[in-house]
Amino acid sequence: MCGRYTLTVTLEELMVRYMIEETMVPFHRPKYNIAPSQQVLTIINDGQNNRLGELKWGLVPPWADDPKIGFQMLNARSETASSKPAFQAPLQRKRCLIPADGFYEWKTTTQGKQPMRFVLKNRSLFSMAGLYETWISPEGTKINSCTILTTTPNELVSEVHDRMPVILRPEAEQLWLNRAVTDVKMITPLLKPYSSHELEAYPVSLAVGSVRNDDSSLIERIEVDEQLELW
Repeated sequence: MCGRYTLTVTLEELMVRYMIEETMVPFHRPKYNIAPSQQVLTIINDGQNNRLGELKWGLVPPWADDPKIGFQMLNARSETASSKPAFQAPLQRKRCLIPADGFYEWKTTTQGKQPMRFVLKNRSLFSMAGLYETWISPEGTKINSCTILTTTPNELVSEVHDRMPVILRPEAEQLWLNRAVTDVKMITPLLKPYSSHELEAYPVSLAVGSVRNDDSSLIERIEVDEQLELW
């Protein structure tokens, strides 16, 4: 699954990257340890323009009796999303981009779990494929939420985990956001592992394991015993 990621750029950089003319998001600071249930920045398209806003990470379907179901909907398997009641409708019409510049996975070693940060080799922003929904309680409380689609891992990620987030290529982003495209067959080819040749991974501090830690030291490369091997 994808359970932690980073977004360390400024709001202005995000707006330029995703061609956002204006936004209601008042402030954004670099985030080094984004975790489930937090409000995360996402991009949707309203039919004419890209819009930047916040959604709660952990999708809550409209039919849910309890919004706590969102904790079970952090990720959606891309291979089966079209057949799952929670993801069928948003896969057709409520797709979003979740910007990031890195994600974490934990490597099992002979000395315990070692967190690894995965980034593009050129250190640029990338877009994870997401779905979003709106849930309204009987009392009128509204929760706008999202989930991150995952796929089989590429060669690099497979050394650490059996899933990875779907990372969209920049040229595919507008197709993914296009709400007029409701035929899932048109977007299915986008749901594939990103090239391992364009990613790199490096070990980071164990401190990333606590969601209370969120500073730049978390993304610094650390030195680990080169003899550590997978079980």
